[in-house]
Parts: sequence; C-alpha cells; structure tokens
Amino acid sequence: MAGPEPARPAAPKPATPELAVAIADFLEYLRVERQLSAHTRDGYGRHLHAMAGQLAELHLSQWRALTLVQVRGLATRLHKQGLSPRSIATKLSALRSFCDWLVLQGQLAANPAKGVSAPKQGRPLPKNLDVDELHQLMNLDESDPLAVRDRAIMELLYSSGLRLDELVSLDLGDVQFAERQLRVIGKGNKERILPVGRMALDWLEKWLAVRGELAGPDEPALFVSKQRRRISHRSVQLRLAKRGQQQALSSHVHPHKLRHSFATHMLESSGDLRAVQELLGHADLATTQIYTHLDFQHLAKAYDQAHPRAKRRKEEE
Repeated sequence: MAGPEPARPAAPKPATPELAVAIADFLEYLRVERQLSAHTRDGYGRHLHAMAGQLAELHLSQWRALTLVQVRGLATRLHKQGLSPRSIATKLSALRSFCDWLVLQGQLAANPAKGVSAPKQGRPLPKNLDVDELHQLMNLDESDPLAVRDRAIMELLYSSGLRLDELVSLDLGDVQFAERQLRVIGKGNKERILPVGRMALDWLEKWLAVRGELAGPDEPALFVSKQRRRISHRSVQLRLAKRGQQQALSSHVHPHKLRHSFATHMLESSGDLRAVQELLGHADLATTQIYTHLDFQHLAKAYDQAHPRAKRRKEEE
C-alpha cells in the first residue's frame, strides 16, 4: 500500500492590489520613458509580480513600507526555494530598479534593495562553437523556405554578433545590401550600424527570394514565422536548438552562443578588444572581456606587445 503523497508547497500569495498597481505604473514608465522592448518589460513584470507575492507573505501591503529586513528575507526565501544565485541576482536587480523608480515617485525615502545582494556565484564562461561546428550547423536543405530562413538567421547572428532581441526586431529596411551594412536598435534604444559578411548577405538574399511564401503583404519584419507575422524570440530559440540537434552537435545551440562565437573569433583574429566592444554594443569594456573569456595572461601579453613602455623595458632586458 502506497504511503501518503508528500505535501506540495503552498502557492505563493498574490500581490495586494496596491502592490500590483505600482508595478503596472512602473512597466508603463519603462515603455514610455525608457522605451524598453516588450520582451524586457515582460521580464520585469514576471520578476516583480512574483516577488510582490513573496513580500505579501512577509506582511508587506504597501511599497512605501518596504524595509531592508524584508528584502533580505525575500532573498533568503528565494535561496531556500532552490533558485540559483544568478536567478536571485536577476530578481534583485529588477527590484532595485523598481525601488529606484519608487524613490523618484516619492513613495520611498531610500532604496532598501540596494543593501541586499544575492549569494556569490561562480561565473561560468559561455562556450562558443568552433569553425568546424559552425560549418556543420549551417549545412541545411536549400529547397525548404524555413531552412533558408533559419540559415539566414544563423548566418546573421554569427556575422554581426546580434542579440536575440535585435534580430527579432529587424525590419526589411534595416538591411543595406549595397553598403553591406545593418541598422540595429540595441539596449537603451541605441542605434548602431554593423558590417554584414558576404555569406550572411548571400543567405539574406536567398531568404528574401522565398519570404513572400510566408510573409503577409504588409508585414515589415525581416524574419517571419509560418503564422505570416514577425518571428518570436521563443521561435528563434526553438529553431536553433532543433537545428543543432539535427546536425548532431554535442552542445545546445542558442542565439547567444552564436553571438559569443562571433565575439570570440573576431577577437582571436583581430586582437582589437575595443572594436569587438563596439560591434557587440557593450557600454562597458568589462562586459566584452567576459564575453570573450579574456584572462589576465592574454591581457598581459597584449600589453607587452603594444605598450611603448613595455616594449622599451623588454629591449633593455
């Protein structure tokens, strides 16, 4: 006779109306003032509503009453629930941004989330695909319009190091074939112009030749789905994962992996960290160093080879 089933954890308490209304106002601020994408705003909304439910269980009914002790209690709860340090850090980052806005609105005197950090985490470096794996991944059937679209997507991600949101947001007019350039709107609504490689341009032309079989007549999106509208973030992720499995690659293929492969191969070939930073659209050079897994020995070697003082000292030795 089977024993009793283990008790399931209780569902989190929903946020109070007062908490939910402020979150809705904040998301509208992100849309109108910050002009963040719907994808980014959805992420903020999910994190904040989930945390508001947890905070309601910690007896918070109004944001103006939020304390440092409650935020620490929230972080402890999330840790006990098995969330990874990275996930907790992401949620706390959303809460800090929200509380900064509450301070601007006069609903908080200070930001209590600024004094709370997630548990320390190791920072695993993303793995890139090598050139042989990329050739293997790109070997698709040219007679299938969806395969042509997927190949064009992968070639463009690898050619120009696009973020997934940047790729999905592309319109037909953003590709300048004569100039071999691409207009991209990145984080913070910042525009940048990127070079596009020959292979990516060739496959974009092949895709445009068959795009009419899938796209509606008034659809401006460069890449569309079988539903005849702009392809979604999730669809791109699923299609790349499927292509990686079909081509028997040993690692999971996703858009960020192609972006990282672009950055790694560019840096290995050029050694120009600043140029890679510009191409990736990073505001901070440290972010580029993480993307391209530069270690101190690599930086020291580059310094010794390039810096005038370093050269002089080596000559004296």
